[in-house]
Amino acid sequence: MSSCHLSLAKPEFYTQNFRVETPESLPEAVLTPRRMGLIIVNAAAESSAALLGRTFTDPEEGAPALPVERVLVPASFGLVPHWVKSASDGRLRALKLVNAKIDNLTTGTAFRDAWLAGQRCIVPLQSFQVDDLRPGKPLPTRITRVDNQPMGAAGVWARWVGEDGEVIVSYALITINANAHALMNRYGQPGNDKAMPAILNEGAYDAWLNAKVNKAKEFLRPYPAEKLRANPVEKGRKQPPQQW
Repeated sequence: MSSCHLSLAKPEFYTQNFRVETPESLPEAVLTPRRMGLIIVNAAAESSAALLGRTFTDPEEGAPALPVERVLVPASFGLVPHWVKSASDGRLRALKLVNAKIDNLTTGTAFRDAWLAGQRCIVPLQSFQVDDLRPGKPLPTRITRVDNQPMGAAGVWARWVGEDGEVIVSYALITINANAHALMNRYGQPGNDKAMPAILNEGAYDAWLNAKVNKAKEFLRPYPAEKLRANPVEKGRKQPPQQW
């Protein structure tokens, strides 16, 4: 549905809006499949231990749950499932695994393991891009918040390790149905269900990262249409070439 999004417009947004340290190296401005972006994970979660090179210790019985510890992790856009046989196979698959439909999280082979393992993340983004097909010719359109603040999109991440030790950390944006959304129902193929990234409520970031798997879908709701706006992408603006 959306294979392009923009990184945060200002470095200070990472600290101000997401309570993570500003990264030493900022990601590329425009993120298309297989380009490197940044995701936020819960460093205190068991699922993140291998990702961060940490050893996870279970809390003692009866002890309160560990508080969420948000950290930024570099990751490529487009999921590379842990079970692919080679890096080249994974990179090819990543082109089509940029969006994880909510209905496929527990049934689709590409996303199921990551979802059931609690490998959820927040994807900080300034905007995401869709094609407006109503004029007849696709018109790239950028969706932003009306107040120009960044958004935290729900995502899933995966860590692939090759036989030679190569590691690929990747992510996909979770998408939800937008048929009844006053803004996002305008975009997508005519006659098909409409979809949009699951933009998280700003006050629910920690709860999303720390939720039990059977409760996590409760956070995946349409972002209010009145808080979003759509603008055509400037003519002549070219997308950067894909890497890898």
